[in-house]
Amino acid sequence: MTTEAPETVIVDKFRISCDGGGANGHPRVWLQIPSEQGWVECPYCDTKYIHSDFAEKD
Repeated sequence: MTTEAPETVIVDKFRISCDGGGANGHPRVWLQIPSEQGWVECPYCDTKYIHSDFAEKD
């Protein structure tokens, strides 16, 4: 059995929300992308959100 890699999403805002999507989601959380790092991971579903200014660097 293999585990799927977490999703990566390119966003254009530094403050975003994540609810896991779909019927099997999780509670909505608000995430702040650090401006010096350029990305953040959701603590529930491990989705990685990358700000568009940093997309080419990752």
